[in-house]
Amino acid sequence: MRDVPDPAIARWIRRELASHPPRARSLVVTVWGDTLAPHGGEVWLSTLFRLLAPFGASERLARTAVFRLARDGWLEGQARGRRTRYRLTSDGARRFAQAYRRVYTPPSRPWDGSWDVAVLPPEALDAKARARLRDDLLWSGFAAFAPGVFARPSRDAGADDALRWPGGALRFAARDVPAANGATLAARADDAWSLPALAVEYRAFLGRFRPLAAAVAGAARPTPEQGFVVRTLLVHEYRRARLRDPQLPPELLPADWPGAQAYALCRDVYRAAEPLAREHLARALDDEGEALLPALPEFLTRFAQE
Repeated sequence: MRDVPDPAIARWIRRELASHPPRARSLVVTVWGDTLAPHGGEVWLSTLFRLLAPFGASERLARTAVFRLARDGWLEGQARGRRTRYRLTSDGARRFAQAYRRVYTPPSRPWDGSWDVAVLPPEALDAKARARLRDDLLWSGFAAFAPGVFARPSRDAGADDALRWPGGALRFAARDVPAANGATLAARADDAWSLPALAVEYRAFLGRFRPLAAAVAGAARPTPEQGFVVRTLLVHEYRRARLRDPQLPPELLPADWPGAQAYALCRDVYRAAEPLAREHLARALDDEGEALLPALPEFLTRFAQE
């Protein structure tokens, strides 16, 4: 039986692609991380072209994006006759796993009120290494509270972020001491992590994707391709905000923080679209004579019930 697209979802997809066309490289990263990595992480280039076609990505742009990701160490290709097969490198697989673990996990966690504080010696690193460490610290949830002084809410003892600390760096646990002028780490959370700017991103996401959530909820049977496109665009946009989110405990967030609403919307639409998206991938692979590999165990925990 021929697939019949749901008209409301089709309209939303057309509007979204017209107003916010995804860049080819970023789209390849989303498709690889959300769709391909859980099912083996490798694919014929021709299959990838088919997966990207509904987004308006030409073969030329897709080929260039894949070439640059390979050049940057994310992917590696192997020519087989006139065809090329790409897969994640070990480093690419590690980076994807780190990033997407943050995207799919619930936004809140218990906090005992203590802080993880790091003090870096002023001349332990050259400028380039210091900038790289600063980026790693920000990625790991730290914020700069003074020159060379970084802090984040404490995490579980088993949550090792594998940061490489320079010689002479100090790291210790601390607690806020309430002061008359309110000069505590907690009081500076908004500025330290730029929470107002991040809230704007979350609210923009909600504004764009609430109509999609309504269309999905009212759809009798979207097509597998629609499910794949919806799930991909959803994660593509959500991850942009979520990967910049330090995922602070609720005690440090504004009362009207929109991050939890954004997560709930993304979770619900993702769950609805996932079986269809998987079917679309299976069809694309079948056209190349391949079977869909079973999903990795961690895939089954994506947007799990809290």
